[in-house]
Amino acid sequence: MVMASVAAFSAYFSMYAFRRPFTAATFEGQVFAGGVIGLKTALILSQILGYTISKYIGVKICSEANATRRGPLLLGLIAMAWGSLLLFALLPGSWKITAIFLNGLPLGMVWGLVVAYLEGRRCSDMLMAVLCGSFIIASAAVKDVGRWLMSGWGVSESWMPATTGALFLPMFGIAVLFLACLPPPNEADIASRKPRVPMDRAARWGFLRRFAPGMILLILFYFFLTAFRDYRDNFGVEIFKNLGYGAEHSALFTRAEIPVAVVSLLVLALLNMVRDHRRALMLTYGSMMLGMLLLASSTMAIQQQMISGLTWMICTGLGAYLAYAPINAVLFERLMAATGSAGTAVFGIQLADSAGYTGSALMQLYKDLGGAASSHLLYFSNFALALGIGGFVLCALGAGYFGRVTKAGQNEGEK
Repeated sequence: MVMASVAAFSAYFSMYAFRRPFTAATFEGQVFAGGVIGLKTALILSQILGYTISKYIGVKICSEANATRRGPLLLGLIAMAWGSLLLFALLPGSWKITAIFLNGLPLGMVWGLVVAYLEGRRCSDMLMAVLCGSFIIASAAVKDVGRWLMSGWGVSESWMPATTGALFLPMFGIAVLFLACLPPPNEADIASRKPRVPMDRAARWGFLRRFAPGMILLILFYFFLTAFRDYRDNFGVEIFKNLGYGAEHSALFTRAEIPVAVVSLLVLALLNMVRDHRRALMLTYGSMMLGMLLLASSTMAIQQQMISGLTWMICTGLGAYLAYAPINAVLFERLMAATGSAGTAVFGIQLADSAGYTGSALMQLYKDLGGAASSHLLYFSNFALALGIGGFVLCALGAGYFGRVTKAGQNEGEK
């Protein structure tokens, strides 16, 4: 379990070095194609578009990939991503959006392929908890590395992303090698978590038809949750600046995310201790609802000047990740086991991510076209309050649906 945890954490942590560093730059004063949209906003939208397309492609590729294909696929995807960052460094001005779009295209499939190595085991929840810790910490860490390269080593905004990626290439390669060496789930794992097999088109549609109401509620919630989480991640520099935190506050992102990671991992560890799959599924929804309450209440608190900006950013991160991390780490894993569904949790994760990053792109477009006059801080705080309230309702409805479905299945199994 230790080797699997370290390898998975290292692989996905390293992936962020190819995805997020460019957001550490501000591209101040640069606009896209001479228009009104800032270059950074255009770059973020372009990458999100590529990443979203990748998620949709991954619904098929990741769901159908067997163990022998995963390692070469992962290495090839990262090679493509790094090549696009080299292109990003070489292309001038607005042309950089082409490179960053190409950067997003391969990266959206990395998560699903890494998860496929870990699912279907009795210790899967713990393995996934560690993996989720990687994306909570990694985004902040690689942005701090990017800022360090620019301020300490004089690396330009154009070359900083490729340079950051190069630093993490060896780590990614070694991690994938160790993942490829993991043994498959044993008989006890299969008895507890049900068989995990690739899902063809018919199996995927069958799963969706079976759980349509619950999946619609979940995907709608995840649509807005991912958009919120992504906006916070992409424009963290600007939000902190609006809150009064300048460049003199070193390692600010890491300071904000470490408490989020610690609490999120603790919650996932506690969920792992629950052996009954139905109970674990309901507790997962409880964590999601708690996160939404924290999101709404902390936003109300800062609006009344009851907490500091840093405390609020920690609370918004924790509120988002109390929902985001369990969905990625526990929910689909436990849903497959609780319902006795044969297949792969990767399908559910990739499908939710496809919708989530579509939401991210659309909400960013709404900000630029419908709310361009508002600051990043005002838009973010309004988003946080709306998601906290609306998300709680969607989670409560989803919990009610899956609670009934799994209870009915449990009663059927006892007859």
